[in-house]
Amino acid sequence: MAVQEQKNQTQSVRRDGKKADYISAHGRRKEAAARVRLFAGKGETIVNGIPIETYFPQEVDKIKWQRPFLLTKTQGQYYASIKVSGSGKVGQLDAVIHGLSRALSLSNPDFRPILKKAGLLTRDPRVKERRKYGLAQKARKGKQSPRR
Repeated sequence: MAVQEQKNQTQSVRRDGKKADYISAHGRRKEAAARVRLFAGKGETIVNGIPIETYFPQEVDKIKWQRPFLLTKTQGQYYASIKVSGSGKVGQLDAVIHGLSRALSLSNPDFRPILKKAGLLTRDPRVKERRKYGLAQKARKGKQSPRR
């Protein structure tokens, strides 16, 4: 299944049948899903039509999303167009990082061990636990006993 998924990501074809000049990848975290198109060259990285510095304004966020480029020493060589939806800002940022890392590993296979070792290619499986019926309002909270 993973081999098939990787093949689908590398075959970016435009509607007119010509090969696209970008690398496409998906990143996920919690309920957030990010579709990343990685372009070679100089340009501005855009998230949902907004520059990434504006969409994720904190300094910590900037350090986080630049990490895949810093590890692979490709800062300034690539830019991306990203569509992200679902979850909150933290989940969306992690989905963007995951998508950027996957796209970089597809662009150059030598980047894969570097990104894998840093843990950027691993999808974080932690999601909110569902509420079980028969309990109180939360996933693990039990009803209060009426006895004394």
